Amino acid sequence: MEQASCLFKLALKWFSCYRRDRPTPFDVSVNQKLELAKMAILRLEDGTTYTQLSDITRELAPLNIQLNSWPVGDNPEIRELLAKDAIDDNQKEQVLQALDGYFQQLKETAGYQSRDLIVLHPDIPNLDTLLSKFDKCHIHADDEVRYIVAGEGIFGFVRPDGSQIEVTVQPEEFINVPANTEHWFYLTAARKVKAVRYFTTTTGWTPEYTDTQIRSQLATV
Repeated sequence: MEQASCLFKLALKWFSCYRRDRPTPFDVSVNQKLELAKMAILRLEDGTTYTQLSDITRELAPLNIQLNSWPVGDNPEIRELLAKDAIDDNQKEQVLQALDGYFQQLKETAGYQSRDLIVLHPDIPNLDTLLSKFDKCHIHADDEVRYIVAGEGIFGFVRPDGSQIEVTVQPEEFINVPANTEHWFYLTAARKVKAVRYFTTTTGWTPEYTDTQIRSQLATV
C-alpha cells in the first residue's frame, strides 16, 4: 500500500507539471485534468462499460490498482520512433532514456531497479506464442508497473468477490497492479503496443500462473 501510494503521488506530480504549461479551455483541478485526459475503458462481466476516471477508480479500488496519465512529451524524434511498428534495441534505449525521469523517481521513491521497453506488433514472428505467456491468469511477487507509450493493451483482473473485469489501457497511461493480484494481458484487434515495464529487481518479468479460469475476454475492440 505504501509503495502504491508513492506511485500515485508520483503520477499526480508529473501530470500536474506537464499540464501546467498547457492551457485548458477552463480552470480545472489536477484530478479533473486527469479525468479529462483519461481514455481507458473498463468493462464488467455484465457488459457495463466505464470511461470516466472516477468510475474506473471506484471499480479498481478493491484491488488497490492505480491508473493515471504520464505524458510522453513533445520530442519529435521520440514521437517518430513511437509511431513505428518495429524499432531496434538502440532505438528502444533511446525511448527509455527520454522517459527516464519517471524511472529515476520510481527508483528514489519505491526502490525500482530496472526497466525495459516491450514492443509488440503483427509482423513479429511467433507473436501468438509470445502473447500466450501473458494471456493466462497469473500473479507476480512484486507490483506490475506498466506505462503504455504507444498502442494499447487490455489487462484483466479477478476482484476479491471473484468477479472479473478488464481495462483497456491507452497511450500515455500508467497502471500499477499490486503484487499477488491475479491478472492477465492481451492485445486489442490492432495487435500493437509499446510499453515500458518497471521492476523492483533485475530479474525482469517473472509470472506465477494460477488455476483461475478466465471466463471471457470481454473487450471486442
